[in-house]
Amino acid sequence: MNRLAEATSPYLLQHADNPVDWWPWSDEAFAEAKRRDVPVLISVGYAACHWCHVMAHESFENEQVGALMNDNFVSIKVDREERPDVDAVYMTATQAMTGQGGWPMTVFATPDGTPFFCGTYFPRPNFVQLLQSVATAWREQREAVLGQGAAVVEAIGGAQAVGGPTAPLDAPLLDAAAAKLASEYDATNGGFGGAPKFPPHMNLLFLLRHHQRTGDPGSLEITRHTAEAMARGGLYDQLAGGFARYSVDAHWTVPHFEKMLYDNALLLRLYTQLWRLTGDPLARRVARDTARFLADELHRPGQGFASALDADTEGVEGLTYAWTPPQLVEALGEEDGRFAADLFTVTDDGTFENGMSVLRLARDVDDAAPEVRARWQQVVGRLLAARDTRPQPALDDKVVAAWNGLAITAIAEFQQVAAVYASPQDEDANLMDGVTIVADGAMRQAAEHLAAVHLVDGRLRRVSRDGKVGEPAGVLEDYGCVAEAFCALHQLTGEARWLTLAGELLDTALAHFAAPGGAFYDTADDAERLVARPADPTDNATPSGRSALIAGLVAYSALTGETRYREAAEAALGTVAPIVGKHPRFTGYAATVGEALLSGPYEIAVVTDDPAGDPLVAAARRHAPPGAVVVAGRPDQPGVPLLADRPLVEGRSAAYVCRGFVCQRPVTSVEELVAELS
Repeated sequence: MNRLAEATSPYLLQHADNPVDWWPWSDEAFAEAKRRDVPVLISVGYAACHWCHVMAHESFENEQVGALMNDNFVSIKVDREERPDVDAVYMTATQAMTGQGGWPMTVFATPDGTPFFCGTYFPRPNFVQLLQSVATAWREQREAVLGQGAAVVEAIGGAQAVGGPTAPLDAPLLDAAAAKLASEYDATNGGFGGAPKFPPHMNLLFLLRHHQRTGDPGSLEITRHTAEAMARGGLYDQLAGGFARYSVDAHWTVPHFEKMLYDNALLLRLYTQLWRLTGDPLARRVARDTARFLADELHRPGQGFASALDADTEGVEGLTYAWTPPQLVEALGEEDGRFAADLFTVTDDGTFENGMSVLRLARDVDDAAPEVRARWQQVVGRLLAARDTRPQPALDDKVVAAWNGLAITAIAEFQQVAAVYASPQDEDANLMDGVTIVADGAMRQAAEHLAAVHLVDGRLRRVSRDGKVGEPAGVLEDYGCVAEAFCALHQLTGEARWLTLAGELLDTALAHFAAPGGAFYDTADDAERLVARPADPTDNATPSGRSALIAGLVAYSALTGETRYREAAEAALGTVAPIVGKHPRFTGYAATVGEALLSGPYEIAVVTDDPAGDPLVAAARRHAPPGAVVVAGRPDQPGVPLLADRPLVEGRSAAYVCRGFVCQRPVTSVEELVAELS
């Protein structure tokens, strides 16, 4: 009996027809294992995971393998995006046992959940042998198996410990983090390290803020070069916008084709801030088209943003995206086909599999002559129309609270910068206007969906699908990312309710996730008990729960003037600080928030009757220091603390600039405001 048919997770639903008697993660599954006196097999993955699909096709769809699993185990299927707490605990165990981790993750555990053997992907012959060996060991060497499990639990308990050393996250430490990143920078290809190469969005956001605070040209150059290399490589979809999960090589040529919401949200923030600070036309275009990708491809009407586009199409990687020169000619004609092959580096030998090539932008066309840009855009439109006739990758349409928070924050920042740079004279002004309109609608719908569907009895739920909320409780990153998003939406709209909701989420997090010494656990004090309570301080593919919560606390404190939230943020940052200087690649978001605190952050209030068009508002957003909050609206606008007791000056709009709760006199000219922010 397969029990996954009623699951909300698309990943679990992919396995609903397997010959395996899958259980969802539940007390009932472990009780059944105890009743039968058999081990538990926990298989963890996610819908867009290529090797998860491979293992499913090879093993879980096989009748003989299914029978072997059913006879000897209680098998539990877990969506790591739906249950990041379960994933975190068993990933720590897997890394402790094997020295590495990844998905699919395969864990054998006792009926109380204690892991005793862990691994990742196994080809079918190896998996069959492993199933037989574990079943035999459980029957004939039970004491050794239990001893191994006890050792693993002790190891992961230590790995998840809190209450370690703390230190102030001060300027020397952030300077050391920037220097360490510079020493690990790939000056040839951009980014850090070798293959596979992941987009270092949080590290680059930190370096941008570090440059803004210190004037360090190296930090800006690393960011600019890496951003350009990613955007011109195969990692970026040259036709529809949006970034793939990572590059399988060191030079951004061939991607792993899945497109994740969290990567694109964080990269939208990166390119938006690079555009804001430099006016770079490539950054502008990529920010615009990434916002359009989120709104067009991932947003679910009336709901939030979907989690991912699959890595595979009909079981084949790259089927939707790769091209040959003859295919370009077929779509475009001989002359434009040759133009496209040259522009997008599509060769007879190919850069991918079977003579196919992933489109890369060979030259900088953003500064090219108008006729070249026009031809490029026409070719892009025709190729996209041709690509739309191909089979398309599947969509993981579940809505994850934390990742939607990241997307809302990114779009709110994009909307602010787009308004600053709006110009009817731009050749693509109509396109930019169209993108800002649809992105704004998607952002607001996502926020309303989180508030109406994911908030249940004052607590966040992790996921929803088709408008129906799932059972898994929100984890720390959900509270942090959604609170930060509501703070960003408050700044963009001036609406009081978003700030109120952010405060309620932060209060819940402080009450239920706090750990000794200023740290935080990733799960609530009343959450389901696992074999260890996760408390990971490091930023990986997404901000850690701790970093996300710190960001929300800092923004909320700056917007309200309530110092206890800042004090909680500083204490939590102190628990991460010892890692920042030594391992900055795994603390990018924490360092980003650290730069905001070191800068002030600035609190900028513009009292005006015209928040959308006042030059003071545009100047505040254009020149805002790292992590600054900016609010514009009428004096004493209800529910907006930064506008309280701040009148117009002699009937004119005025900007009130504070830094760390210490305020300057109000100014009424753009020149004066820019001088105060410099």
